[in-house]
Amino acid sequence: MPNYVRAFRPGGTFFLTLVTQRRATLFADPGNRALLHGAIARCQLFHPFVIDAIVLLPDHLHLLITLPEGDADFSVRIGHIKARFTRDYLASGGAEQLRSASRLRQRARGVWQRRFWEHTVRDEEDLRRHLDYVHYNPVKHEYVACPHAWPHSSFHRFVTEKRYEKGWCCRCDGKPATEPDFEDIARAAGE
Repeated sequence: MPNYVRAFRPGGTFFLTLVTQRRATLFADPGNRALLHGAIARCQLFHPFVIDAIVLLPDHLHLLITLPEGDADFSVRIGHIKARFTRDYLASGGAEQLRSASRLRQRARGVWQRRFWEHTVRDEEDLRRHLDYVHYNPVKHEYVACPHAWPHSSFHRFVTEKRYEKGWCCRCDGKPATEPDFEDIARAAGE
């Protein structure tokens, strides 16, 4: 069995990717989006963190979070979010994916992929590239033509804060936008 070594950086900023089991499109449903929002908010009560950026797509989400000084345990936060969402989702009548014999033995539900992807943000440039990746992701997956057209993203907050122009990477006018190169991030995020 592989030995996964997670980054340890107290008070660090981390890029995280969580994917549903078999890429089920759970978050296309507004009720499931609300359950996820509630799971994240509840986790923040017990294990504080700042959401620097987020995008929620039908089958996965990307987060950029910053932990409090002296705290490096993003894994407990992801575990809490996934467990809380799973419990609430199944209690509300949600259906899980078929579970393998291994999942049954380990009592793992068929809602999330077992693992998640993480990257420790190294510096301001690395942060900027990951912010761009998060906000461009709905365009990358061809859900929308422009980042501002996707409602489930922190992009709108960034526009309000004047950290992005509303027309960033926009193709609304029919002109081809310059697509950012995120091949290295996409590969690391399992996409």
